[in-house]
Amino acid sequence: MALTTILISAGFSHRILLWVGMALAGLLGVLTVPAANAQDAAGLRARHTALRDALATSLFQRPLVLESTQADGSLKGDVYAVVAQPYSVVGPALQVSEHWCDVLIVHLNVKQCRTRGSGAQTTVNLVVGRKFDQPVDDAYQVAFAYRVAANEPDYLQVRLDAEAGPLGTKNYRIVFEAVPLDATRSFVHMSYSYGYGMAARLAMEGYLATLGRDKVGFSVVGRKPDGSADYVGSVRGLVERNTMRYYLAIEAYLGALALPPEQQADKRMSDWYTATERHARQLHEMERDEYLTMKRKEVARQLASP
Repeated sequence: MALTTILISAGFSHRILLWVGMALAGLLGVLTVPAANAQDAAGLRARHTALRDALATSLFQRPLVLESTQADGSLKGDVYAVVAQPYSVVGPALQVSEHWCDVLIVHLNVKQCRTRGSGAQTTVNLVVGRKFDQPVDDAYQVAFAYRVAANEPDYLQVRLDAEAGPLGTKNYRIVFEAVPLDATRSFVHMSYSYGYGMAARLAMEGYLATLGRDKVGFSVVGRKPDGSADYVGSVRGLVERNTMRYYLAIEAYLGALALPPEQQADKRMSDWYTATERHARQLHEMERDEYLTMKRKEVARQLASP
């Protein structure tokens, strides 16, 4: 018996499963992140050297390499990129937990982000929902344990970990690393992974078979009869789309830091949307005015909440 049939017979309607799948698609894209292979400045520099040619010839028309893998019950994504920001900006900015809320809130599915505690007790609490304005109480909440694993003059590593999420998702791991390249550029690595069970798999199958059936990622897996690229789809496509959205959020955050504080949020949102539209085949979801109206409301709500 198909998984969908099993859950429907247990009392889940097609509409409920589809809604859950859409919400989970956003959740897995935003909450799942870096994991990974613990390393240090030397290791990350070695990775930059190994990727030098791939970065120089990237299909993204910027020095960025995106990778994704799928194993039994787990997914993983990695992005390696050269950012046009000195490490003296990247390091201090992205080691502060509150700044990660400024990064994450621009994503379509993030309805709110708050930090709690300090030191080893710091958490980053995300509220994730649908791609429209949604009450916080109607969305999913996930708390990440936050820590700066390394903070050195030439290397930063930040980790966010959540043991469990909705619908049996688990072992969320977010890791961000950075090293300086020269006086004006840094090399960054963002890795993410998570596990999932039958309920999450079912919800995703429902979404990818219906509203998400035409969505694709960035990896080229072949050529169509007309010679155009055939992009990866399914769950790997989902992972790649949200990996790119997340990277663009980091880039937008860093790009707004030179402005007065009161102007930064609007610039981050505007720049993030503009950047996603450069990859409209994969990332387009709504029009600019609709996105900015939604996000301005969510940011204002976030600033007003205790």
